Amino acid sequence: MLLQGCIVGPNYTKPDLEVPDIWHHNLTAGLSDNKANLQNWWTLLNDPLLNALITQAGNDNLTLQEAIQRIQEAHARLGIASGQRVPDLDGTGGYTRQKFGQNAPTTNSYSIGVDTTWEIDFWGRISRAIESADAGIQASLEDYRDIQVLLYSEIAQNYVQLRTLQYRVKLAKDNVQIQKKTLQLTMDRNKAGLVPELDVRQAERNLAITESIIPTLKSQQLQAMNRLGVLIGKPPHTLHHKLSATQPIPGLPKEITIGIPSDLVRQRPDIRRSERQLAEQTAQIGIATADLYPRFSLSGSFALVSTNSGDLFQDDKTSFVFGPSFRWNLFDGDRVRNNIKVENAQTEQALIRYEQSVLLALEEVDNAIIAYTNEYLRESSLMRSVIAAQKSVELVDTLYKSGLTDFQNVLDTQRSLFTQQDQHAESQGNVVLNLIRIYKALGGGWAPEDAIITDYNIKDK
Repeated sequence: MLLQGCIVGPNYTKPDLEVPDIWHHNLTAGLSDNKANLQNWWTLLNDPLLNALITQAGNDNLTLQEAIQRIQEAHARLGIASGQRVPDLDGTGGYTRQKFGQNAPTTNSYSIGVDTTWEIDFWGRISRAIESADAGIQASLEDYRDIQVLLYSEIAQNYVQLRTLQYRVKLAKDNVQIQKKTLQLTMDRNKAGLVPELDVRQAERNLAITESIIPTLKSQQLQAMNRLGVLIGKPPHTLHHKLSATQPIPGLPKEITIGIPSDLVRQRPDIRRSERQLAEQTAQIGIATADLYPRFSLSGSFALVSTNSGDLFQDDKTSFVFGPSFRWNLFDGDRVRNNIKVENAQTEQALIRYEQSVLLALEEVDNAIIAYTNEYLRESSLMRSVIAAQKSVELVDTLYKSGLTDFQNVLDTQRSLFTQQDQHAESQGNVVLNLIRIYKALGGGWAPEDAIITDYNIKDK
C-alpha cells in the first residue's frame, strides 16, 4: 500500500482552445486552404542554392546547436528526477584512534560498510517531478523546432532580399546607360546650338541622381551576404564569392497550400512549446502539495567494525541497522501553502501565455496573408506601369530628337521609368518575402521524424 500511494496535485489535461475552422479573408493569389506540407517549404521556390544554404544551416548554425544542448540539459534533468525512484547507496569507511584519560589505554577502530536511503513516493512527489521534467524535454524540443522555423525563414528572406537588390542594381545600371546616351545627345545638340546649356546640366543632374543609388544598394547586398554567412555558422564574408553573381528573384509556386487555422495549434512550435511548458508547470503544483504531508523512507546500514584491521572481515565483526522512518513538517509559518499558491499562480500564467500564443499566431498568419495578397496585386499594377513608362521613354525620345517636345518631358519620363522599374523590382521581392512570412507564421520548417527525437528518446507530443 505504501509503495502504491496516491499522487497529489492536479492531473494535467491539455486545454481545449477555440480556433476558427476557416480563414477570415478569402484566399486568392494562388493561396489554398488544402492541407499543407510545410516541412521543406523553401523547395517550392525552386532555387538549388537556397536549398543548399538551408541544409548547411541545419548542420552548422550555432543557435541551433545551442538549442540541441538545451535538449541535452533537459534530458539530464529528467535523469536526475528519475534517479529519485531508486535507493541512494553510499560506501563508508573510517579509522579512529581514541584515548579517554591519561591512564586509559589507546584504542583503534576500523570500519567499512554501506549506507542506504530510499524515499517511498507515497504522495507522488517524485512522480510529479519526473512528469515535469519529461514535459520540460518536450518543451526544449519545441524550442529547437521554433529556432528551425525562424532560422530557415530568415535565410530565405535574406536570400530573396539579396536577389532583389541585385536586380535593382541591374536596373539602375541599365538606366544609367540610357541617361548617359541622353546626356551625350544634349551635349551634341548644345554644341550645334539647338538646345540651351540648361538641358545639359539637367541631364547631368538626372544621371548623377541615378548613379548615387547604386552604392547604397550594393552596401545592402554585402550586408545580406554577411548575414547569410553568419546564419550558416560561418564568418560573414564566406559566401561573397558564391552569391556575388546576379541571379533572378525566386519565383512563386503555382499553388500555395496553407491549411486551416486549427492546424496552427498542431504545427507551430512556439504554441506547442507553450503547451508543454503549461504541462511542466502544472506538475510543479503536485510537487509543492506533497510537502504538506509526511515523507516516508527506508534507511539502513551494514558495516564491518573492528579494533584490529587484520580481523576486520571476520564474521563476528558485522553490524547493521535497518528500519522505516518519516519526516513531517508540523509548522513552517505557512511557507508550504504559500508555495502551493505560487505554483498555482504560475500555472495560470502559463495557461494565459499558451492562449496568447495561439492568438498571436492567428494574427501573424492573417497579417502575412493580407500583406501577400495585396502586394501580389500591387506587383501586377506596377508591371503595367513599367510597360507604359518604357513606351513613354521611346516616344518622348523620338519627339525630342525631332524638336517636337522640350527636354523636361525627357527628364520626367526617364525618371519615371527608373522609379517604376525599381518599385516593381522591389515589389517582386516583397511578394516572395510575404510568402516566406506566411510559411514562417504557419510554423513550417521542422520535421516530425527529426533524428533529435531518436537520439534523446523523446516522446513527441
